[in-house]
Amino acid sequence: MSDKGRRSAVRLTARGAIALVLIGTLAGYVLAALLDMPILVGLAFIGSCLVGVTLVNPRELLSLVVTPPMIFFVATLIVELGRALGNASLAQALALGLFTSLSAGAPWLFAGSALVLAVAWKRGLPANVRELREELRAGVDVPRPRASKEKAFAPEPEGYFEPKVYGTPRVTDE
Repeated sequence: MSDKGRRSAVRLTARGAIALVLIGTLAGYVLAALLDMPILVGLAFIGSCLVGVTLVNPRELLSLVVTPPMIFFVATLIVELGRALGNASLAQALALGLFTSLSAGAPWLFAGSALVLAVAWKRGLPANVRELREELRAGVDVPRPRASKEKAFAPEPEGYFEPKVYGTPRVTDE
């Protein structure tokens, strides 16, 4: 059987893979709380990272590679916010919980990020980076507003320097 015949027909977008990693990490937090095994958070994060990077469309690898730290932080923030809601000092409990959980999860975060990078590299990440560089070098043709020789009215953002009264022209000393 050829290599292409063994590959999964399921392909995820980068958003789908990011959602998969987030849900997997949150599930790891739930299992860790139920079974009192903190190691499950890290294992769930690494496992979902591996599944996500394996199933993502190859052209979207660059979008996925940069997200594991953010995903881990968001999952930890959701869990710690839930834990802190019952405390007298929400901010203090949240800050302490985030510090503790992120410190304990740092090795798992590093391992998951490195794993995603290694698998993505093997699946074609350098081609994605090359393509992005070529697009940036070529530049994007952005339509610009037409230039007029007449002096146009350029309103300032409301509230910066003076209150604005609608319906009356601005008085200038010219």
